[in-house]
Amino acid sequence: MGEWTVERTLFDLGTGNSGSFRGTAVFRTDDDGRVLHTEDGELRWGGMPGRAGRTLVLLPGPDGTCEVTFADGRFFHDLDLRTGEWSVHHPCAADRYEGAFAAVSHDEWHARWRTTGPAKDHLQRTVYRRRPAAGA
Repeated sequence: MGEWTVERTLFDLGTGNSGSFRGTAVFRTDDDGRVLHTEDGELRWGGMPGRAGRTLVLLPGPDGTCEVTFADGRFFHDLDLRTGEWSVHHPCAADRYEGAFAAVSHDEWHARWRTTGPAKDHLQRTVYRRRPAAGA
């Protein structure tokens, strides 16, 4: 829970273009017990900056796992970091997203997405770091 910094590198392996996203991720529980993961920041692509963001919803299970959905409720993937690592896949039309998550410490975790298919050939790497609480 709380606020995290987000540093993401983006690569289009088909074209050789690259970019980055820098911003924050806030994790908070809503009134229904869901965890909202909201990102906001600056996306740089092709040298051009712009605002970007997203919201994912984590639905905690009783055993320490969770289901991750898009903000509109569509299923994205499951997540189980009890061992510190987790791999997933998500079909999106004809493309396939392969994800890998690693809990580096209590204050840092990494996510990697490799997307392949007729429409995409992308790689994303993200580092999340917990922001210290105010006054800490």
